[in-house]
Amino acid sequence: MNNKLILSLGLITIVSFSGCTTIADMSGADSATLNANAASSFSKMRTEAQQKGQLDTSSSTYKRINAVLLRMEPYANQANQTGQAFQWQLAVLKSDEINAYVAPGGKVVFYTGIVNKLNLTDAEIAAVMGHEMTHALEEHSKNKLGAQVLTNLAVNVGKAYVGDTAGGMGSAAIDLGSQVGVGLPYSRNLESRADYGGLMLMAKAGYNPQAAITLWEKMNKLEGTGGPAFMSTHPSNSQRIDAMHKNLPAAMAVYNSRR
Repeated sequence: MNNKLILSLGLITIVSFSGCTTIADMSGADSATLNANAASSFSKMRTEAQQKGQLDTSSSTYKRINAVLLRMEPYANQANQTGQAFQWQLAVLKSDEINAYVAPGGKVVFYTGIVNKLNLTDAEIAAVMGHEMTHALEEHSKNKLGAQVLTNLAVNVGKAYVGDTAGGMGSAAIDLGSQVGVGLPYSRNLESRADYGGLMLMAKAGYNPQAAITLWEKMNKLEGTGGPAFMSTHPSNSQRIDAMHKNLPAAMAVYNSRR
């Protein structure tokens, strides 16, 4: 491989793990802009879901999720180091899909399926909530945007140096490298950080962190462990549980200090 290509990809990979937030800022995805755009999109999503009868605002499931959000919100605000005040909002969507996610600035979305199908306790809801809150508080969306900018740069630089002489093999290898070498492992790292941050947040709010482990044990029973984590944007459920066991003593110390 061309030495210039190796050097270029190496530099891009180094920067991608140390300055993705800065890269996102430089590309116009600063915190204030991301939060404002997310708030607008969240409002449109809620309106559309309400028009389709998919927005849950009154069921016992909604009330439980909302109560967890309200209880955890002060601790999330204390942990906010983004320089932007969050306006935490919740949308609960009527769907059997087992999912939850967060948009920048504290826009949280839960699907009723994750609570009802898994028969989650309030503490297990808090484990999900804490995970999503951490994604927002650590601005993982911005990190991923910055990483994507660098990934695209790596691909373009790589293809320029490979040229047509590789018969397509070089470009395919660069594409795969951009996914496995920069994109996916970085996403797994963000998921692991969200797991740890979520444990600490739920503990501070008075929810037993052991519920995070039972949550993923339930996920295992329903979904199985899935494919190899190396080719996934998320750690496998088993890897998650192992990591949580290691982090549990620190979280339990926070939880017990409140009692």
